[in-house]
Amino acid sequence: MNRKLLFLSLSAAFLLIVSWPNFGFSPLIFIAWIPLLLLEQHIITDTRFKSKHLFLYSYLTFFLWNLGTTWWIYYASAGGAAMAILCNALLMAFTFQIYHLLRKKINKSWNAIFIIPVWIAFEYLHLDWDLTWPWLTLGNNLASFPQLVQWYEFTGVFGGSLWILSINVILFHLYYYRNTLYRDFKRRIIITSGLILTAFIPTVFSLLLYYNFEGRQDPTTSINVVVVQPNIDPYRKFSSDFKEQLQRMTDLAVAKTDTSTDYLVMPETALVEDIWENEMQYSYSIRRLIELSKRMNGVKIITGASTARFYAENEKLSATARKLKMQPGYYDNYNTAVYLDSTGKLDVYHKSKLVPGVEKMPFPKYLRFLEDLAIDMGGTKGSLGVQEDRSVFVPSYGDGVIAPVICYESIYGDYVSEYVRNGANFIFIITNDGWWDDTPGYKQHLLYGRLRAIETRKSIARSANTGISCIINRRGDIEQATSWWQPAAIKGTLTSQTTETFYTRHGDFIGIVCLYIALASISIGSILYLLSYLQRFKNK
Repeated sequence: MNRKLLFLSLSAAFLLIVSWPNFGFSPLIFIAWIPLLLLEQHIITDTRFKSKHLFLYSYLTFFLWNLGTTWWIYYASAGGAAMAILCNALLMAFTFQIYHLLRKKINKSWNAIFIIPVWIAFEYLHLDWDLTWPWLTLGNNLASFPQLVQWYEFTGVFGGSLWILSINVILFHLYYYRNTLYRDFKRRIIITSGLILTAFIPTVFSLLLYYNFEGRQDPTTSINVVVVQPNIDPYRKFSSDFKEQLQRMTDLAVAKTDTSTDYLVMPETALVEDIWENEMQYSYSIRRLIELSKRMNGVKIITGASTARFYAENEKLSATARKLKMQPGYYDNYNTAVYLDSTGKLDVYHKSKLVPGVEKMPFPKYLRFLEDLAIDMGGTKGSLGVQEDRSVFVPSYGDGVIAPVICYESIYGDYVSEYVRNGANFIFIITNDGWWDDTPGYKQHLLYGRLRAIETRKSIARSANTGISCIINRRGDIEQATSWWQPAAIKGTLTSQTTETFYTRHGDFIGIVCLYIALASISIGSILYLLSYLQRFKNK
């Protein structure tokens, strides 16, 4: 191995790891890509090295970055951790290779800028396919500092990715061309001024939004909520007495609920009774909660549950439908959010952004025969059922249309915005993060949730089985955070902007634009490669 290239590879990995929340120092992300860009520049200018060398060194960087920030997946599944870390690093190295090939074919001094559209296009495409894992989207890095990213209400997290990569590219240019391209004083002043403007305009704008937030005249609405954290060991809850667990949750709720409470929120898979949606009203857990709603002045209840549904004889089957073993017929299992109230109204939402390898088998058309090997992290094995739309919970009475966001779904900005476009004015995140033990995993998950509050300007009630449960206000501040692995209940008020933000209306437009730019650049690079090949062929 070349020592210089190895040093650059390891330096980039180190900076990416230590900059990542929650244990890192986020500002380091603004220089973390410089060693990688220098690595690629060294390989492209030194004839001793080829593209394969870049792939190997960059893969080492991305492997260490994934390992250093998402190693905690191991607590849930060693196989799942290996797949997530190895495959995600491979995709990242492949993306960086595309950037490298573009630079080789479009040989200009400014061509390092190609990393911006190429990388963001990768992040955008990584949101919606069977191996989706956007945990390390660069814009997520800034979740520790909501004061700096209030403008996510216009851009979403891809605005953060754009900001981070732009500053890295400018600093790379200033450093690498310090003795050549930018020797001219006037040119150096121009590029330095560009760096200052790129760094400080978003920062100042965000700080003004953050510290003047209370003075905004946006129309708002509010509700009062009680959030329950029962603290039931996820590895035991599905084999334990469901009645005892329900009693624990209702006891916590009763202690905090009063006549002003509008909603009671309980975590993902809080109800572990075998609940068939075709006859849900007869479930013991559902009947108990409806009775609780009646006793507690009509408080509306949203809870997680593991449910299943029979298919009628002539009903079209989903791709995840399973055959009943003891009788004819088919059914689907779901990770479900349930709404109920004192009128007996029942509504369900099925988690639809499923964790690959845990709640669904990727590429089921080809790997369906491996479904039984899917990890058991919710009482059932194999792929869960989903639904097409982000349906919302409209109450029978009172205020508050709710977005029931289940666990992993909360890291997808535009996905959560779909609930808002469908009428939600409050977001409830219900989750069960205890699978990962006391590691950075659940802390990162919490921090990412605050970005959804900024993007939509909707307050969030977060109910986590083992913690951390909290209220997240419209600025992304975390309020009344509970302790990890402690039973608790908190009471608070959610206030939400009734109008849609720019990001809510337009979604991940930055990702889409970057995808088009990347495709156009790749097309131009391919044409140039073809022309050069034809020229060499002609010369022969």
